[in-house]
Amino acid sequence: MSVESDPLPRSYAFLLIPGFSTLGFACALDCLSLANHHPSGRRFYSWRLLSEKGQPVAAYNGVQVNVDAGLVELDRRETLIVCAGENAGAGSSRAVLDWLRRQTRKGMDFGALSSGTYTLALAGLIGGKRVTTHWEYKTALTEMLPDVIMQDTLYSVDGRIFTSAGGAASMDMMLHRVQADYGEDLAAWVADQMVYSLPRPENHAQRRSLQPRADVRNPKLLLALQLMQANLEEPLRPDEIAELVKLSSRQLERLFARYLNTSPKRYYLQLRLEKARHLLRQTGLSVTEVCVACGFRSLSHFSKSYRATFGIPPGAQSVDGKAFWQPSGQT
Repeated sequence: MSVESDPLPRSYAFLLIPGFSTLGFACALDCLSLANHHPSGRRFYSWRLLSEKGQPVAAYNGVQVNVDAGLVELDRRETLIVCAGENAGAGSSRAVLDWLRRQTRKGMDFGALSSGTYTLALAGLIGGKRVTTHWEYKTALTEMLPDVIMQDTLYSVDGRIFTSAGGAASMDMMLHRVQADYGEDLAAWVADQMVYSLPRPENHAQRRSLQPRADVRNPKLLLALQLMQANLEEPLRPDEIAELVKLSSRQLERLFARYLNTSPKRYYLQLRLEKARHLLRQTGLSVTEVCVACGFRSLSHFSKSYRATFGIPPGAQSVDGKAFWQPSGQT
């Protein structure tokens, strides 16, 4: 790693979308910054921060971050990362999407942190690709963009496209890139500097499994929970679930009462209502469309159940969601 023989540093461009996650952005950027502090003295990376108009960008927590430039032309050797969080759609203007299409046609590697995956999808850049996003946005993105192959992993790499769930997962993804760029020794050194000695692999799930979260040890109950999670749009009847896990309906009722202090019917309803809340808050879908997407046959039943669970009607919940998924300047 002698300085004299070093090639040019690998260059990154971070496009900050208003409302971006400071944690995800900082984890990604610090991986590059710390690499440059290696005892070899080598400058491994360079970077610049961009915004649509070259103005400071406010993160979701209100922190303002200065940038180096607006939507400038990039070199094909640069790697582009879209950083987003809340209200990604509002920051995905026509100018931003056109710029993304133009830059990525140059053949560069490009990716996204958190809901920046949605911005890439709006630009038509990840159709048919394996991608990931923060678990809160996964349901909505899958519903709105069915041609995208969503994965429930920390990060995904598909050819020259890479995406991350954001948050601390950005660190895992960037350590993976450091290792691919310069080898395991440098990636391990950077991880040690971050007091992160065991980076998680690409296929690591974003959230803990059902078993430790629900403190469930019974394999048949776990299978029943998985069946429910996989069939939210077209719910199974409790007796169908019991048959699939090879139990009687009575036995299934006892398992839910013992481990979860509820009934299969109530638990299943809660799952569907939680999906509905995500869709209402994060998409421009109408209440009727969300009702259908979550397996409710009656709009009145859906509205009554939603109000009983969350204290407000679904129509009131949907107001904020449109800001996230509907891009400004788009029809």
